[in-house]
Amino acid sequence: MSKVTDLLSREEIRQLRRASNWRGAWSVTFSWGLIFAAMALVVWLPSVATVLAALVIIGGRQLGLAVLTHETAHYSLFASKPANQIIGRWLCGAPMWVHVDDYRTHHIGHHTRTGTDDDPDLGLIRPFPTSAKSLARKFARDLTGITAAKRVFGLSLMDSGRMKYTASVDLTWLDRRSLASHAVQWIRTAWPVVLTNAALLGLLTLVGHPLLYLLWVGAWCTTYSAILRIRSIAEHACTERTDDQLRNTRTTHANVLARLLWAPHHVNYHLEHHLLMTVPHYNLAAMHAMLRERGVFDDNNYAAGYFTVLQRAVTPR
Repeated sequence: MSKVTDLLSREEIRQLRRASNWRGAWSVTFSWGLIFAAMALVVWLPSVATVLAALVIIGGRQLGLAVLTHETAHYSLFASKPANQIIGRWLCGAPMWVHVDDYRTHHIGHHTRTGTDDDPDLGLIRPFPTSAKSLARKFARDLTGITAAKRVFGLSLMDSGRMKYTASVDLTWLDRRSLASHAVQWIRTAWPVVLTNAALLGLLTLVGHPLLYLLWVGAWCTTYSAILRIRSIAEHACTERTDDQLRNTRTTHANVLARLLWAPHHVNYHLEHHLLMTVPHYNLAAMHAMLRERGVFDDNNYAAGYFTVLQRAVTPR
């Protein structure tokens, strides 16, 4: 099994792990800035084309917020631990219906058991490779809101205590209690989601455009689902079932357009993240350059682009 200390010096690791409060703040500001810019575009030039463009941009930045939630779950986005916890919860996770603490517990299990039968995220990649028709049906469900409807159903059951929390698709039912008990737990768990979404709607109402909130909901129900699927396929689908971190995950090249729309905040550097999971996303490009110089990447753990990844997902290797 490959170890990061075989590839990087202790000083290099120390430098790569160094987090920055201002760079973390910029990452959060940038994602929200693009979301509001996409909404402003629709106000400025209202048309079907700008609405569709806004849905794509907002969906990509919703993934960006999910990625930043993931970073704060690792306490790596900010140098300050309270900043990771507070900003990760209120500005990144809750608006996306992601609970940072629950996600952290689930995700650390993924890191410690990646590529094994006990990996809690195994359900996300188990269907691959698949047929082109099957993949097309999956994306059709994403873009028509069917996937989102299932996600709402599952998240509601998890928040109410009827189902064990998971960020994957393998579900575990918990003991049934009274309806009132489940309702009370839902309120206790989901109130940050309601509050932050109400705040977003209130802000848009304050500036005179409450209907723009429909772009946020619409993107979460459509483009976000599709972009989230692309990300999960790229990271682990059709890689080796092994505990070797150089074989069980993949880094994908992302050009400027990909980074803007569906690979935000260096989420494409996934092999690097698994080798050293506390490296902030803004240091992953430097880590990638170091590993490339040392001959780490090959056709098994590196893809030239997301189209290449999707081709691998429908073609047995």
